[in-house]
Amino acid sequence: MASSGEPILVLAAVIEEDGRYLITRRPAGVHLEGFWEFPGGKREPGETDEACLAREILEELGARIEIGPEIDAITHDYGDRQIQLRFRRCRLCDPARPLIGQEMRWVAAADLPGLPFPPADRELIVRLARSRPRSSS
Repeated sequence: MASSGEPILVLAAVIEEDGRYLITRRPAGVHLEGFWEFPGGKREPGETDEACLAREILEELGARIEIGPEIDAITHDYGDRQIQLRFRRCRLCDPARPLIGQEMRWVAAADLPGLPFPPADRELIVRLARSRPRSSS
């Protein structure tokens, strides 16, 4: 089935602490199950990017976040659906814990390319792996 209509708008929180990134694994039974990703989700109608990310991270990880700038955006066609994915740099205000049965890891930037990520994430993964870690101050 080919994708049609407007792309699904998805926000992802790129959370880094001490040179490691917070990633979660997509659970069984969902699109792209088993792939690692930056946490986030679909933006609801009438919702801002910031409200979407705040809601998704609270629901998935039980944490409040500070939302920073957009660091990448990509539109990707998966065949059955097209997504517009916006990556925002974020900072945790609370400890994160997986609330919906997903796996969660803190991974060094250099180790990101060795994990299975969705095709839409590839360019950002390569760029993060090449970059120097940011200070957590």
